Amino acid sequence: MASPPHVLVAGGGLAGLVAARHLAGGGVDVTLLERRETVGGRVRTVERDGYRFDRGFQVLFTAYPAVQRELDLEALGLRRFAPGATIAGPDGRSTLADPLREPGTIPATLSNQSVSVGDALRIARLWWNLRRTDPERILEEGTDETIRAYLDERGFSARFVDEFVAPFYGGITLDRSLSTSSRVFEYTFRTLAAGEIAVPAAGMGAIPRQLADRVREVGGTIETGVSAESVTATGGNSSGSDGPVRVETDTGTVEADAVVVATDPPTARELTGVDAIPTEARGCVTQYYALPPGVDLETDRRLLLNATETGPNHVVPHSAVAPTYAPDGTTLISATYLGGEGHRPSRQSGASRGAAERDAELTERTRSTLESWYPDYGFDGLETLHTERVPFAQFVQPPGFRERLPDVRDPAGAVYLAGDYMRWSSIQGAMESGRQAAKAVIDDLSGSRGR
Repeated sequence: MASPPHVLVAGGGLAGLVAARHLAGGGVDVTLLERRETVGGRVRTVERDGYRFDRGFQVLFTAYPAVQRELDLEALGLRRFAPGATIAGPDGRSTLADPLREPGTIPATLSNQSVSVGDALRIARLWWNLRRTDPERILEEGTDETIRAYLDERGFSARFVDEFVAPFYGGITLDRSLSTSSRVFEYTFRTLAAGEIAVPAAGMGAIPRQLADRVREVGGTIETGVSAESVTATGGNSSGSDGPVRVETDTGTVEADAVVVATDPPTARELTGVDAIPTEARGCVTQYYALPPGVDLETDRRLLLNATETGPNHVVPHSAVAPTYAPDGTTLISATYLGGEGHRPSRQSGASRGAAERDAELTERTRSTLESWYPDYGFDGLETLHTERVPFAQFVQPPGFRERLPDVRDPAGAVYLAGDYMRWSSIQGAMESGRQAAKAVIDDLSGSRGR
């Protein structure tokens, strides 16, 4: 009996892990190579001194179709955010909640100065319409425009857009200007209507760990600490027959019947030569703090959104949502700044200033912001615990971006692409791309379709 084909997956992020799982489950001999010592790519958690620090602000949308398909949510021990948000600014703090899920929040929501009665009715209408829509149709059909134009056309007030949507979607798309595709807005808004926002009890890093366990359960092999340096198709091209693919790693040369490149976008472009892979990035900086004893942000497990552009885009009450993120008796929060250092120019570039100096500047900005929002509390004891700089958190997604994305079979030979940049920048996009890449490999190796 002939041995099964051998496939390499380069990259142990969510896309690579899902691809490896489906390949191994389809009877393929698969080996996943990950250059770091742990899998996860951009989805990782640092554990230190009883705290858990995710790599930047990350949450799980439970209603994503790929999340429902690929993960055992019960095993992750999810800790859920309360629907809505607390909006903070010069005029104080107010609550925007989901009265359908939490009827007791109706008075607080109706008294929110950032949301008019008309805005509330428009939210409800949009919520109802999108919840009944096939999510995949959202990405493929209809007019694509900026999120801001989309909301303006539907009559939302400028105050609602600037004080709630801008910081809320700033957290989702890392784009407070709302210049991102309205298709991304509709997809995520629909997902929020159908599910919840949560984090695993052990941090977001529990997601790739579970996926890695599933790869091994179906017979796949994972090798960490191995970096793919080059990928060469030794025969054929995207329209002809294929030969073996040679992969040079930092530990030697490996040949395979096919290779799935599931690295970060810049590395994928370098390895495959596919210019359509997007490399224009949006980044962020997330800083974690322990609150002084006795300080309560009173968000009731909701995100705290900054209604202005001064200070962090949003603050997350981590230990209120997931007590497992912090030692007993402590309160863990984080503040996220969009862009490299929160869009504030400095006399010195980030490269020339030390990390400690940049961290201290962000801490002071967060402290000042919290003091303006909570004048009855003192924040002199705010303790900085950890800083995560993520220069490539998402690729830029303007209107029409999907028409320019690469195809899974774009590289020459038996080389395939997997990554959120194949669909849209999200956990959903990454996982679904991994499944599609595995399907393409299995189809081609079985001869069901040519390349």
